[in-house]
Amino acid sequence: MNETVSIIVPVYNAEKYIVETMEHVVAQTYEDWEMLLVVDGCGDDSAQVIREYQKSRGEGRLRVLVNEENKGAARSRNRGLLEAGGRYIAYVDADDLWRPEKLDRQLQYMREKQAAFVFTGYEFADEEGVGTGKVVHVPSRLTYREALKNTTIFTSTVMFDTQRIPREMLEMPEIKSEDTALWWKVLRQGHTAWGLDQNLVLYRRPRQSLSSNKLEAVRRIWNLYRKAEGLSVLYSLYNFCFWAWRAVMRRI
Repeated sequence: MNETVSIIVPVYNAEKYIVETMEHVVAQTYEDWEMLLVVDGCGDDSAQVIREYQKSRGEGRLRVLVNEENKGAARSRNRGLLEAGGRYIAYVDADDLWRPEKLDRQLQYMREKQAAFVFTGYEFADEEGVGTGKVVHVPSRLTYREALKNTTIFTSTVMFDTQRIPREMLEMPEIKSEDTALWWKVLRQGHTAWGLDQNLVLYRRPRQSLSSNKLEAVRRIWNLYRKAEGLSVLYSLYNFCFWAWRAVMRRI
């Protein structure tokens, strides 16, 4: 029986972080996995760094796919999905880190709940990948309507079971915040997202302009409500208020 976890990683100008991310996957206590690293038309040496690490470790579970031109995170993850051979689909961003027991605990929880869609808690980390102590706790479950108000599902914590959700449903829309759009698309079909409230992922946050990030986040969530989901202005505002409050609370 195929119990392999296919881990999809879009890689764009990530040579500074990608080795550490790979090491955290290789260190997983659950060993039946493959890691599909989709190098997305980078302007750095990410592909070479990955191949050198792969060769030095003799690690056949690492698979490198190269987009000759930049196609973006959604299309890169969709290419990884197309190439994935495992029953389970998981994601990790190229600068994020997993606790060694992440896959083991998540799979155990998925089987316990007979769930198709599971996500976990996580901790913010600094640019060096050191946890800040700010842990994001997650609810035990989210439906579609609940998820519209609560965007706590973080990409590097997600796992799907393709025996319960068709692979074609897991293709990410080619829009901004494609990951959140995918979660909503799956939940809209009647699935439930089950939250494992354990700190199993480090979310690295490199130094950037916080004000510009906040403004962009507002634009993205509003466009998701109005354009991707086709919600009315009033219902969008209702959900937006909950989103804004929770976004602030996650960071203080």
